Parts: sequence; structure tokens; C-alpha cells
Amino acid sequence: MTAPDWRTHAHDQAHTHAHGVGASRGRLAIVLCLTASVLVAEVVTALLTGSLALLADAGHMLTDVVGLVMALVAAHLSMRPATDRSTWGLRRAEILGAALQASLLGVVGIVVGVKAVITLATGAEVGAHGMLVMGLVGLAANVVGLLVLSGGHDQNLNMRAAFLEVANDALGSVGVIVAAIVVAATGWARADAVASLVIVALIAPRVVSLLRAALGVLMERTPEALDLAEVRRHLLAVNGVEEVHDLHAWTVASGLPVLTAHVVVADAWLAQGRTGEILDALQSCVAEHFPVRIEHATFQLEPAVHRTHEPTVCV
Repeated sequence: MTAPDWRTHAHDQAHTHAHGVGASRGRLAIVLCLTASVLVAEVVTALLTGSLALLADAGHMLTDVVGLVMALVAAHLSMRPATDRSTWGLRRAEILGAALQASLLGVVGIVVGVKAVITLATGAEVGAHGMLVMGLVGLAANVVGLLVLSGGHDQNLNMRAAFLEVANDALGSVGVIVAAIVVAATGWARADAVASLVIVALIAPRVVSLLRAALGVLMERTPEALDLAEVRRHLLAVNGVEEVHDLHAWTVASGLPVLTAHVVVADAWLAQGRTGEILDALQSCVAEHFPVRIEHATFQLEPAVHRTHEPTVCV
């Protein structure tokens, strides 16, 4: 069997990534323009009506604008080609963008939550009709934004963060609408602050989840769906392999898992020159047998005696 040409694979992968990122940039740009317009309208209406829920939703819109700008910058940087100084290009920029967006959304959530608690204690007058109109406008804009982003929100963490922010704003708009109806129907102005707390409660777990995923990549943790012990067992089952050590797996960027390992090969196989056969089997193993398909794997094949003079021995 003829081995696949790695250069062709690399070219195809780079082309697919560039095409996907290019489409993501277009979606992000559309949603950014839409969100920025609604943000201006919400801030003006919040100031006129005195609505905290509307101001909270405007705060989320502000994080969306900043976050979408960061997402666009990250998407642009991630398309930069690899160089000798940056061998993976700037693919990790999308992870940094996602982490920054999640952090920003978390800070806004804390600020709004504190202000909502204070408002619950003190009370404040709000303009229900202006809240309702702006809540409906905001919800319509968010729905359009979600439809635009839905085609690419699972491509990487950067797009997932952008989708999450717009989804949270949609929840915020629903909260504003409900609060406006309650205030108009009952006169209970504190419904506005309650809606703000509900919005914050809905945001918190999603922010934590996204931030955890981004930090996991930045800290080069083993991909969640990959059981490294199971990987070791599969590699040891390859004919000619006696031992596996210095086994590491991490994620460079979304969709780009990497694995390295030192593999001790039986002397008889080395003497027969069958290392190519073992290497093919190892590459096929990690590319086909696990939920995370690892196409960037590096194996150091070595005789047993080599381990005795390695500087360090890791897991």
C-alpha cells in the first residue's frame, strides 16, 4: 500500500482551515454591525427609561461588540501562515480570543449582579413601554445574529464564544421583555432587577464552561475526549512495540490535537529494518481508534538501551 503524501494532506488541511475561517469572518462581521447598532439604541433607551434590565442587556451587547471585534482579529490572525518562528502559524489566537470574551462576559455579569441586588434593596422607577419596545428590537437582532452564526459556531472556540455571547443577549432581551410586561401590568419595578439576576444566573455556567475549555487548551491539557491510558494500551498492542514512555497529548487550536511519544522497539524488528512498518501502525492507531482523531503525531522509535541515557523519563 502506498503511503499518503503528507504534503498533499497538509495543503488540503490548510485550505480547509482557511476556507472555514474566511466564512467565519464574514459571519462575525455581519453580526458585529448588527450588534453595534442595537447597542447604541439600547443605551439611549436605557438612559431614557431608567431600566436596569435594559442597561444589563446593553452591557451584554457591549461585551458582544468587544468580543466580536476580538473574534474577528483572532480569526484574521489564525489565517496567518506558519513560519520558522511560529511553526503553527497563529492558530492559537482563536483560543486567546475565546478566553478574553468569556472573561469579559464574566466581569459584566458580576457588575450587573451587584447592581441588581442594590436595586432590589432600594427600588427604582423604570419606563416599561420603552423597555418593551427596545427588548423586542434587541431580541429580533439577536435572533438574526444567531441564525448568521449558527452555521459555524461549532468550528472552533472563538466562534463558540461569539455564538454564546449573542445567545446570552437573546436571553437578556427576553428578560427585558418579561420585566417590562410585569412592570406595566403590576407596577412592581423590582421585576427589572429580578430579570437582571436571572440573566446573570443563566450566563454564569456557560461562561465557566467556555473559560474552562479555553484555559484547558492554553495549559496544554490532554483533550477531554482522549483517554491517554487507553492510547498507551493501543500503542503497546502494536507488533514490535515493547514499551511506550514520554507520552504527551495536547491541543494547539480547535480541531488540531497533537501527540508525541517515545516508543521502544524490539531489537529483532530493528535488526530487520521494520521500523517503517511499526511507524505506519502507530500513526494509523492514533488516527483511527479514538474519539479525537490525531493526524499530527510524532513518534521517536528507539532501542531499549537508549532509555538508559535519556536525560529524563516522563509518563
